[in-house]
Amino acid sequence: MPEFEGQPVGLIVPHAGYLYSGLTAAHAFKVLQGRQFARVIILSPSHQPYHQPLLTTAHDSYATPLGLVPVDRGALKKLDAILRENAGPELASVRRDQEHSLEIELPFLQTTLAEGFWLIPLMMVDQSASLVRLLSTALVKLIQSFPAEESTLLVASSDLSHFYTERVANRLDGNLAQAVREFDLNAFYQHKQRGEMEACGLAPMATVLQTSHLLGADQVTIANHRTSAAVTGDRSSVVGYLSAVISTGKALAHE
Repeated sequence: MPEFEGQPVGLIVPHAGYLYSGLTAAHAFKVLQGRQFARVIILSPSHQPYHQPLLTTAHDSYATPLGLVPVDRGALKKLDAILRENAGPELASVRRDQEHSLEIELPFLQTTLAEGFWLIPLMMVDQSASLVRLLSTALVKLIQSFPAEESTLLVASSDLSHFYTERVANRLDGNLAQAVREFDLNAFYQHKQRGEMEACGLAPMATVLQTSHLLGADQVTIANHRTSAAVTGDRSSVVGYLSAVISTGKALAHE
């Protein structure tokens, strides 16, 4: 488990099958044990085509083998209003979406936050820097509108580079890890434009980092970083995975 000072504000976790990326995700989720959060905002990419740039669920809860996770529909309505007031996109509600990258994080949260939490699910179809800035500002306003005693956790769901040799993947993913540590939104998109890093959830990661920073977080601790070769043994074509803890205190160590 990563060691850090202060309080966790956000997590970055992968979303491949549990066999491949579950251990990496668990390194970050483990820091939640013994803590309480009234709400968890999960930001994921959308692996399905939609015309709307920003999505949420139209359902009242998500079901997993561990039980129901209730959706905070009041908070979603408030977020939609904040976005519209600031010339942002509407928050489009969809039914029966197939977005695995959001749902796969729920059992980790149900296990570590055993007292329960309200879920605010967001899926980013548009992964532009402009939407990251708009959404980050809106999320800060939303979180600050909640009672002070009700803590909110931000979670970004993303895998990293896909189907390179492990040597190339480590170089690309290393560039991303550095941008993550520095809260550097511009570096994210510059690296991406130059083909120097890859992530299917680039915008969710950038949004969680930007929002956390605006809320006072100033440290990122890399919890775990590996590739699918750790499971398959095949280093000729891998997928990269990284997990991280974003916190208000000084980062002490990472592995």
